[in-house]
Amino acid sequence: MNTLFHFLSTIRWQDVVDIILNSYILIRLYVLFRGTNVFRVLVGMALLWFFQRIAVSIGLIVTSWAMQGITAVAALIIIVVFRNEIRSVLQAKNLRAILWGFSQKTVSSPIEIIVDSVYDLAQRRNGALLVFPGKEDLEEVIQSGIRWSGLVSKEMIMSIFWHDNPVHDGAAIIKGNQVSEVGVILPLSNRKDLPSYYGTRHRAAAGLAEATDALVVLVSEERGHVVVAKGSDVRVIHQRVELAQILQEHVGVTTAQWGHLRKEKLRLSIAVVGSIIVITGVWFSFTRGLETMTTFEIPIEYMNRDPKMEILDTSVNAVRLHLSGSGALIKSMQPNQVQVRLDLSKAVIGRNTFTIIPENVALPPGVFVKKVDPPVLEVTLDIPMGKELPIQVDWVGKSPEDLILVEAKVAPEKIEVIGGVQQLENISTIYTQKVPIDQIEEKGTITVNLALHPATLKVAPGLEDSITVKYVAKKRQLSDE
Repeated sequence: MNTLFHFLSTIRWQDVVDIILNSYILIRLYVLFRGTNVFRVLVGMALLWFFQRIAVSIGLIVTSWAMQGITAVAALIIIVVFRNEIRSVLQAKNLRAILWGFSQKTVSSPIEIIVDSVYDLAQRRNGALLVFPGKEDLEEVIQSGIRWSGLVSKEMIMSIFWHDNPVHDGAAIIKGNQVSEVGVILPLSNRKDLPSYYGTRHRAAAGLAEATDALVVLVSEERGHVVVAKGSDVRVIHQRVELAQILQEHVGVTTAQWGHLRKEKLRLSIAVVGSIIVITGVWFSFTRGLETMTTFEIPIEYMNRDPKMEILDTSVNAVRLHLSGSGALIKSMQPNQVQVRLDLSKAVIGRNTFTIIPENVALPPGVFVKKVDPPVLEVTLDIPMGKELPIQVDWVGKSPEDLILVEAKVAPEKIEVIGGVQQLENISTIYTQKVPIDQIEEKGTITVNLALHPATLKVAPGLEDSITVKYVAKKRQLSDE
């Protein structure tokens, strides 16, 4: 459990975005190219890549090299051989169709086909009778039908009720998405309340509707009306939408259409899950698989320092980073891709101690910090100021036996130095670098540099960090013994 929590804690939000983005790209490729030869080749390339990664992981060098070459050649084959299919897919009317739209094969339900056919027949004044059985058997009521087994289509319905077709005067029985019988003779109604202009076709529709629970749709040859008969109800239907609704209530939406929609949703769901699994596996293999270690020495960058303060001293100027990641990522890394940044926004005057944490280190995605050496560093900050201090020569050694130094003048006698407030509080004199006194003569001039300590002290702008020393020495009086 602790291992799982540790693993989850190492996942960044960039990793999640990376997986989601590439999963979506893979899903779009599936949606755009499914059903094409390009898609089959892409699947084959994905399998080759998968086996190539397995070959790499177990050290099969030649096999890995061969599969990698085949994959590269297959990519060229897709572009050259299937360029027409790729062009036809990508030639969308707008960018949304490529990035978001989910194209589906248009599948017209039998009800839509029947409604279009019926109203086309009505427009052409072609009489028609279509019977949609209910739960009751029609065999004992109808007569002289011709067995027919064909899927419902507009062309079939139009041809059945074409004037020169021998069976056009009879009824067609439709069960589900098939025409089961044509040329069927229906029983005539004996009702007295039907309009006088109702002909044989109307009375046949009313007769079957009265005798069974079937729904009958007829097209009037004389008036071009579409009439629906069910039970004792016989009425004209003027709108296509209304007829479609009546048919749906009687037979329901076709099982084939719903089955197709369910299959499409199931396939898309499987594609989504599969894409996420595949991309997650690829991400894991690149970022965590075959872990490799490397070490970089990276200089420290100090950020958000108070402009009033300056860095006077640091315990180290660079840290050694021990990094881990997949072999492919580590081999491609350069030192300029790694940065160590330290936030000084909360630093105070004086010595500050900081611990280098992973948040201070900027790394390429998929590379992780294993160790920082040293993990802790000290930074001394202070507010710079100027102070004028007297200069004193730092004589060292023993003067010659015959000479004694009697006078030494420095020019300039004082100099302004820049340093931190706390540093300058305890400094009252600036010394020169060491001057060997045993090399002096009776008089002379020496040019010597200042010894600024600590090293963060510096001479004020415009001033030289060297001075002139003029000295005078006299002969010693040697006593007689």
